[in-house]
Formats: sequence, C-alpha cells, structure tokens
Amino acid sequence: MPRIFLRALLLGVLAILAACSSPPLVPDSGPATGAQAPVTVPEATIADSAARALGSKFAAVGWGELPGWANDDLRGVWTTFLRNCAGLMRPTAINLAGPTRATPRAWQAVCAAATDPARAPAANNPEAVRKFLQTWLAPWRLDGADGKPASSIVTGYYEPLVVGSRKQGGVYQWPLYTVPADLLTIDLGKVYPELAGKRVRGKLEGNRVVPYDSRASLEASARKPPVVVWVNDPVDNFFLQVQGSGRVQLNDGPGAGQTIRVAYADHNGHPYVSIGKWLADKGEMQLSQTSMQSIREWAKRNPKRVPEMLNANPALVFFKEEPITDPEIGPKGAYGIPLMAQRSIAVDTNFVPLGTPVFLATTQPASTQTLNRLVFAQDTGTAIKGAARADFYWGFGDAAGAQAGRMKQAGQMWVLWPKQAGAPSAR
Repeated sequence: MPRIFLRALLLGVLAILAACSSPPLVPDSGPATGAQAPVTVPEATIADSAARALGSKFAAVGWGELPGWANDDLRGVWTTFLRNCAGLMRPTAINLAGPTRATPRAWQAVCAAATDPARAPAANNPEAVRKFLQTWLAPWRLDGADGKPASSIVTGYYEPLVVGSRKQGGVYQWPLYTVPADLLTIDLGKVYPELAGKRVRGKLEGNRVVPYDSRASLEASARKPPVVVWVNDPVDNFFLQVQGSGRVQLNDGPGAGQTIRVAYADHNGHPYVSIGKWLADKGEMQLSQTSMQSIREWAKRNPKRVPEMLNANPALVFFKEEPITDPEIGPKGAYGIPLMAQRSIAVDTNFVPLGTPVFLATTQPASTQTLNRLVFAQDTGTAIKGAARADFYWGFGDAAGAQAGRMKQAGQMWVLWPKQAGAPSAR
C-alpha cells in the first residue's frame, strides 16, 4: 500500500473515531487454549514489553479481609487455574490496541509451581488448593481514584441455546452473519501509541474510510455477508448477539440433529444501544422492569414492531463456527481461555488486567444472599466500565440465562497477585 494512501487512510480513520471506536459487545478472542496443563516457560524466555498504566489503585490487605474467603468451595477451581496459567505463559504479540493482560513475568514462578507435581496441590482437595493460593499469592483491594474501596455493579451473562438451520427457509429467517469481506478492523495503537486500546471498524468507499453498516442498513442492503446459520426467532437471535456467543441446535437442513457453537469473530463498530431503554423511552414499560424475560413477552405481544425494536440498536456481531469439544466448558472469552461457569468474569481492563484471579464479593441475583468467590478475569464487554465493574458468567442454558437476566448487584473486588511481584501490573 503506498505511503500516501496509508496516511490518507489513517486520517480518515481518525476522522470517524467517535463513530466507530466503541469496543465489541464481547471482545476479540485470542488464540485457542486447550484444557491441558500449561507448559512451564523459563522466565528468561518470556517476552516482556513496557508496562501499561492501570486506572485503579491497589491496597495490600490480609486474607482475613476477604469476606467469605475461607468458605469458598474451591472444588473444580484448580483446572481453571491451570488453564489461566496456560494463557499467562503463552507467547503473545504486543497489541497496544487490545485489552491489558496480567504481566506474564510476574506469574512465571507461580505457574511453574502449579505445574510441578512436587509443589502443586491435589486438584480435588479444596483446602490444599486454598493453601497453595495463600502461599503463593497476596490479596490487593481494588480502590477507586479517591483511595476508598471501589464498589460497582455486577451483572450476569451466559451462553444461550437457540434453534436454527444452515439453510434459509420456513421459520428459519434470522441470520447470524460471518465477518464481511469488506470490513476493516484497524488497531490505531500500532500507529499512534497515545491511542493504545483504540480499535475502529469501517469500510472503504472509494479512497475514504467510512463507518460500517448499522444493523438496519445491513439488513436493507442487497449485499449481505455470508450466513453461518439461520435462527427461528428474532429475539433469540438478538440476545445471542448480546451475549457474544452461543450454541445452535440444528433442527433442519444439513447437519440436522447436531449442536454447534457460534463464537464471536468481530462486530460492525457501532455502539451498543439498549433495547430495554428504547422500550422505556417509548413508554412501553418502566426501565426498572426491563429484562430478557419482559422483552420477550413484549415481542410476543407486538410481533410487527420487533424489527423496529431490534434496529434501535445499531450494533451487530459477526460469528464463526466452532466445534463443542466439551459441553461443560464455555466459549472462549477475550483472553482466549474457555470460560468456566460461575468462575469467570468480564472486567474493565483499564482497572483489572485479563488473566488475573479476583476475589469477588457480591450477592445472588435479585437477592441479599452472599455470592463471594474466587473468579478469573477472562473477558470484557462494552458495558463493563469502571473499577470493580464485573459481568459474572453463569454458564450455559436457560437456568443460567434466568440467573444472568436478573443479576444487577453491588460488588467489590480483591486482586490476587504473586507475593514476590509487588503491586498488580499490566502489559
């Protein structure tokens, strides 16, 4: 590409930054990481890069300050911890446009111990796992800019199941698109370091970069991207996009009887607009009453207005098909690590880097019953902004969806960090 055209392209991108710079509903996934234990990497071979600033403050505390830490049932956690170590130790290219990640070198000694049979705990012994964590890690309270303990909202998300077909026809009229050939995804941080973390989407019209099509304009266009599957319900289709990934039960056409996973691949660059807020603004229901369940009921009563409601949100997610190798394991999040039900969260990586174990103190959905447990920062999301803001991954299916749809609780966080590494840091 000639340099003069490249410069014009970048100038055009900067001109539309405000229109296209919002992050995806769920972020771009990294390379796949299997469930096997990580391979230990000597510290000298781990590529390092300049530290990336975090907007949070951290206060060192004792384990006794974590509410309910001693009562957290850690059965099943060890596999997730090893998988998280695999992500921390893998070679990764420097990407200033991507979310921050926990500093790999800080974790080398911990992950080496975790994969050493002489030092690792028995995976099925929760107290041995707790002892290992307390031996190697130290808790740091996440504070706000004012130096006080940060508190924010904890919401929930899940992996839905929808019904679909690889062929359009009958009730299967609602497409899940794959990435369009003309979609440009540009990492501005690679060219302008001061724009680290900024990524824009668009397309070329002549020699200009313009915003990519909104949901409504793409549906009205004669040129549409290839379709992965066709879904039998428009609201199911929409909520799967909001969750960022899901499973499709193929009930018709090629592969009928199979269940596949559709995983996040990219998005059109437009900011997410809440259809719940749209319904409230239209006077259809109170904002406090909006939920996945109430939106579905409204759609059943107003089928002719469903396209109008859905098009109020210009954002559109594009998918790729992935096999389901283990039905108990969730889709990969922003860290490229399969999510684990009730042990993975999405965070704002301006405050908590991906790959970080976190102790989360919150309450059960629509309840005052405590929900205090060890989780792992393995995902991000458009609405997940601010210190201590989290999205709690409930798992797969309708029961998980019911919990996720009702969850809007207050919460606090403590980052668990290697003892000898000082305060939490990011790359």
